[in-house]
Amino acid sequence: MQIRRLDESDLDACTALAVSRDWGLERHKWRFLLEVGEAYGIDAPDGDGLASTNVVTLYGDDHAVISMVLTASRYARQGMARRLMDHAMERAGGRTVSLHATENGRPLYERAGFRTVAEVVTHKGHFTGQAPCVTREVKDPADIEAIVAFDAGVFGADRSAVLRGMPAFHERVRVAERGGRMTGFGGVWRNDDTLVVGPVVADDLPTACDLIADLVAGSELPVRLDLDGRRPELVAWAAEHGVPHYFSTSAMVHGGGMPGDFTRLFTPTMQALG
Repeated sequence: MQIRRLDESDLDACTALAVSRDWGLERHKWRFLLEVGEAYGIDAPDGDGLASTNVVTLYGDDHAVISMVLTASRYARQGMARRLMDHAMERAGGRTVSLHATENGRPLYERAGFRTVAEVVTHKGHFTGQAPCVTREVKDPADIEAIVAFDAGVFGADRSAVLRGMPAFHERVRVAERGGRMTGFGGVWRNDDTLVVGPVVADDLPTACDLIADLVAGSELPVRLDLDGRRPELVAWAAEHGVPHYFSTSAMVHGGGMPGDFTRLFTPTMQALG
């Protein structure tokens, strides 16, 4: 059971494993994770694809996120996921490590020393609100550097590689400004047949709502929002605009506390990136 680093040549094997576990195809998402994170896997002993995977994304020297923890059903309970988790934790070094866990997966992570810090409520539906058209679309590379600078004071760790990848990965990126100063930014990307909103970082709730509405209003695709359960106002706003509750997960952390100012972090890029 040798662990090896995965790359884009493993994309088909990664998506095949995900589909076998009812996770969906998600090729666009996997490709981005293979680019910005470190993906690891164990080849199936029977020669049929991958037996197990995970991805660890390192944010500077302070934080890491573990995701895409998958094991083929025929190799369940053989210790592969735990070996890969141990490897990911070693790669994280002394960083605080976070992840999102389903109800079924939470006990496994609790045994590994993770603790729940928040409920994440995922909403999905067809957005019914109107675009206020008070934010502007990002087209200039200088805007991305401004986003990186703005985010550095909010996220609490260096995720500049993810943010600089937004123009290629996202369908739309928008910024909000007031008095010539950036007050927030957001992006939306397509995951198979769903528009995922994230990240959204803003100084306040009204700005975050304006960004979301400007990003998705009029879309024929269903919209997904991963929201912090500690934000009842935003949760209610989403439901009132045609995007009801879909499922919930637990945000879990190992080591120190979660970095950043959660009062200004409204949605992640994706759960897999924290």
